[in-house]
Amino acid sequence: MLLGIGRRRQRVDSSRDSVHNYYEHMVIEQILRANERANDDSDFLADIACVALNHLPPKYVRHDVDMTFFLTPDEQEEMLDRVAKAVNNAVNYVLSREQEKKNWLKNEQAADAQNDQ
Repeated sequence: MLLGIGRRRQRVDSSRDSVHNYYEHMVIEQILRANERANDDSDFLADIACVALNHLPPKYVRHDVDMTFFLTPDEQEEMLDRVAKAVNNAVNYVLSREQEKKNWLKNEQAADAQNDQ
């Protein structure tokens, strides 16, 4: 049973900390392998991780080993492919948003300079 009736319960805080989305570790590892900048820029890493995770189905587990034990090799490969695709799309999205912001700031600065003349 989910609550483990009859077992000694741990403090709620420690149980809450043990539940996580299985994809989180996979996504972070893929980002760090796929993008050099993410190794030095924690904000960039976090932005990509959030975008990628929002495009993957949640898979909540207490222990990663539980998930890997029940997955077939084909399912594991499919998950890795999903993660790679989500991370690639997220990197492209975050980079495009950064470029849009740079262009907007450049246009604003040009407009301000023109107004100052």
